[in-house]
Amino acid sequence: MTAAGTVLIVDDQPQSLEAMRDALLPLGFEVWQALEGEGGLLLARERQPDVILLDVMMPGMDGFEVCRRLKADEETRLLPVVFLTGLDSRDARLRGLQAGATDFLTKPFDLVELEARVRNLVSFRRLTQDLDDAEKMLFAVARAVEARDEGTGDHCDRLSLLGAKLGEHLGLDPEAIKALRRAGYLHDIGKVGIPDAILLKPGKLDEAEWVVMRSHVEIGVQICAPLRTLRPVLPIIRHHHEKRDGSGYPDGLSGDDIPLLARVFQVVDVFDALTNDRPYRQALSPEGALAVQREEEARGWWDREILEAFAAMVGLPGS
Repeated sequence: MTAAGTVLIVDDQPQSLEAMRDALLPLGFEVWQALEGEGGLLLARERQPDVILLDVMMPGMDGFEVCRRLKADEETRLLPVVFLTGLDSRDARLRGLQAGATDFLTKPFDLVELEARVRNLVSFRRLTQDLDDAEKMLFAVARAVEARDEGTGDHCDRLSLLGAKLGEHLGLDPEAIKALRRAGYLHDIGKVGIPDAILLKPGKLDEAEWVVMRSHVEIGVQICAPLRTLRPVLPIIRHHHEKRDGSGYPDGLSGDDIPLLARVFQVVDVFDALTNDRPYRQALSPEGALAVQREEEARGWWDREILEAFAAMVGLPGS
């Protein structure tokens, strides 16, 4: 028989642990227990419960710190956390919300309310798992596409790291930096729809083949658009081949009409392409790649301010 859900209870009071366990087990929930914060963190990471019931006042690491660490960890950040507290003050609730709490239960709690909160959050967790699984599937597809096109998965990793680092260097907000990090993997996912005869053609593409190749950005947007969590990445996927003089694709945007994140991303994308071997040429040195990009910027292709910020970030001399 499948459990109604899995619940991790973290509380330093054994009697509280047993009371909640005794209330939840007959309802079909699988219950795990920890008497202190460190043990709770380990169990949360290892077992990925649907819901965490977390006491606030514990010796050593209190509930606020446990929650902050859960939310800072990529493996546990999406787990719903319910604070169990005898503190009914506004300040305590604000601290809980700032730490990342999903909900609160005030001690002594009503068992009917406990069941209702847990059931609702199990449903929420299943939904976020579905979304998370969909994201992971897209990232796996993107890696497969990149391996098919480039013969290596390192390109995506490098772009993800470089894009996020440049975003931080420019002082962009955390959501923008996350979008740049994700774009490292997803920017060319639309190449899954490009035939091998075109994608892997050793010679130059003719005009009809270029029309097909250029469609990969629109295919990529169509693939990622249904997931709301990936919407900040869509402008990068669609516009990372635009140029400031309007000669790029797919929309021929020019100047600052090209979205900022696309302008940031294309600087690291081109730099990485130039500094790594391709079947048709050897890698350039970082200095040589930057010289090429500056020539292209002078022709009206890239954003000069972003390019020079990137040069400063990687320790190359200014123009």
